[in-house]
Amino acid sequence: MTRPNYDAARALARCAATLDGPSTPAPRLFAFTDPGRTPDPIALARCLPQGAGLVFRTFGRADLASAAFELAAIARARDLMFLVAGEPELALRCGAAGVHWPEARLSQAPHWRRRFAIMSASAHSPGAARRAASVCHLVFVSAVFASRSPSARRPLGPFRLAAYARRTACAVYALGGISHKNAQRLNGLGISGLAAVDGLSRPATRG
Repeated sequence: MTRPNYDAARALARCAATLDGPSTPAPRLFAFTDPGRTPDPIALARCLPQGAGLVFRTFGRADLASAAFELAAIARARDLMFLVAGEPELALRCGAAGVHWPEARLSQAPHWRRRFAIMSASAHSPGAARRAASVCHLVFVSAVFASRSPSARRPLGPFRLAAYARRTACAVYALGGISHKNAQRLNGLGISGLAAVDGLSRPATRG
């Protein structure tokens, strides 16, 4: 199988840099791993633009700990912000910058607020975005565009995403179907950053 070419991440980083949302201590671009669409997260980490962010979604990997420690080491060497999804103890052990909370586990976030410099969360509804904003530094709202993610819902579109940004008391990042081809549609909407899975690789695919 052909190894993905993550050069598209650089184009997406340039798009993210032009967004007009509130600045945060986090990068403007985040990559999310996925078991099916990111079979080699180590390769992804080595190809991301320096200064980008990486969210390691673990999904019960057998080599979870070793992968997290290797990714954390790459992140330190390449100035990436590394977040571990849903595994706060592992995030602490491997020296990750912070933890990312899936919406379904957001209720656990307040217990860890003092332990991490950065916490983020996923949100698929206005209520979830408000809850995330009360404990996290940034919220990834999805799905903005049509996505191949199994958990993706009906796309919000740019203008509903802008409504999330206006009503959410923390930085809002766009996730779901994001690519360098459609990211320009998010300019001027108060969005602080972008996150992608498929949109990081060429040829650009939907996801």
